[in-house]
Amino acid sequence: MSKIAVVTGAGSGIGRAAALALLEAGWSVALAGRRAEALEATVAAAGGGADRCLPVATDVGDAASVAGLFAAVKQKWGRLDLLFNNAGRGSPSVDFDELTHEDWFGVVAANLNGAFLCAQEAYRIMKHQDPVGGRIINNGSISAHAPRPGSAPYTATKHAITGLTKSISLDGRKWDIACSQIDIGNAATEMTDRMTKGVPQANGTSMVEPRMDARHVGNAVVQIANLPLDTNVQFMTIMATKMPFVGRG
Repeated sequence: MSKIAVVTGAGSGIGRAAALALLEAGWSVALAGRRAEALEATVAAAGGGADRCLPVATDVGDAASVAGLFAAVKQKWGRLDLLFNNAGRGSPSVDFDELTHEDWFGVVAANLNGAFLCAQEAYRIMKHQDPVGGRIINNGSISAHAPRPGSAPYTATKHAITGLTKSISLDGRKWDIACSQIDIGNAATEMTDRMTKGVPQANGTSMVEPRMDARHVGNAVVQIANLPLDTNVQFMTIMATKMPFVGRG
């Protein structure tokens, strides 16, 4: 039997790339995302791996919806080996005092509450299954290290993901639950299309930024996922080589 993974935000971008890479590597994958039609597009892109997909429309910010996702996984496969906590969103780039409460709470719900809810459900399954254990990989982002201008909600949540990753890593030791964080910079997805036209920099200018193929992120997820549980990549940064991150600000 193949190993079992849950990938959130699997309907597009990095989530789709990771899901397809896992399927190509022989995993069975539950595809979670808000839009059922986008998840079905990922299934279609899986080709011969489509029969190892379980698309489940999920709002990661809603506890009941998340519980339903993991219940479906347990019912179909009986266990869980990997969660890639990838779903998230940003907000408009505005000056701090112009940030709406709606945008703040929306980003926190998706990026932080969603990561917590999914990790907790995955942890419960991994703790009580036989053999015990599993792996959780959190999508941290370059913003877990350095902010962009006008990005307070996204940056704050990605810094919080680092604390969540460390806490899960510590608490999960006795149950053989490993936890990693991948900090991703400028993967070519719909979310980063704006970078091809120029994005604000810390010095007040705007510049076009290099991007990288999101498939490389998917391959990185597979690399970590296939490690034995006594080995962990605690933190990984994968980024477009020439993006303005090192020295940013």
